[in-house]
Amino acid sequence: MGSVLGPIIVIVLVCAGFVALFGIFQSKLIYFPSPVIDATPGQIDLSYEDIFFESEDGVRLSGWYIPAKEERGTVLFCHGNAGNISHRLDSILIFHRLGMSVLIFDYRGYGRSGGKPGERGTYLDARAAWQFLVEKKHVPHERIAIFGRSLGGAIAAWLAKEHTPRILVLESTFTSIVDIASDLYPYLPVKWLARFHYNALDYVSSLKCPVLIAHSRHDDIIPFTHGERLFQAVVKPKSFLEMKGSHNDGFIVSGRAYVDGLNAFLTKYFDSKI
Repeated sequence: MGSVLGPIIVIVLVCAGFVALFGIFQSKLIYFPSPVIDATPGQIDLSYEDIFFESEDGVRLSGWYIPAKEERGTVLFCHGNAGNISHRLDSILIFHRLGMSVLIFDYRGYGRSGGKPGERGTYLDARAAWQFLVEKKHVPHERIAIFGRSLGGAIAAWLAKEHTPRILVLESTFTSIVDIASDLYPYLPVKWLARFHYNALDYVSSLKCPVLIAHSRHDDIIPFTHGERLFQAVVKPKSFLEMKGSHNDGFIVSGRAYVDGLNAFLTKYFDSKI
């Protein structure tokens, strides 16, 4: 009996240790911030304004405001979980060429923003960026498009639920952190262990603005089914843009089809009266 119990006890202890580590280091599995600003919009010949603003809990946040010459409106850009705003110049240029001004900001703990990232904190950061646009830049709600990629999609969906923009664009976004973690760790009781949720599926179900869901069948991080489920959950006017490429380069690999898809959605729901 002892020879049987020994291996079982070892397995139980190993599993318990793994569960404990999963609970302790969850934030390390979600946030991958970089403090180094590697480039600026000026390096791609775009005029921009360095901006700083504060969240309601007192964290100093940084970002850029890039005005368009013949402005259709303004994009509030919520980026993904790695790097910082300096790694989103390709996307900024795409929106700029579509006639959209861009406000892109770093969450707490990213780039030059203070603090440490966390779910509630990233929501407060997005809210502060919205308030900066509305109160400092005097941009009306109906001229704001909220855009979110990957983790930023869940943050963008939360913000759109709280403050209704003209449109919302979610790109390569998951339904929730719990769903993704369950896919990756099917042997763990993820629902009970999860300290982060980012429940985008719940947020999109009650939105009051048109929503564009963009996703690639070849996404190597967030399965295509997440995009499909988000699309199904949206009850208001909606469109689906199927991309090509992997999670991090889909918008580049998709090329003209991606840009045309964005422009068509902007034309239909942003430029015209809904």
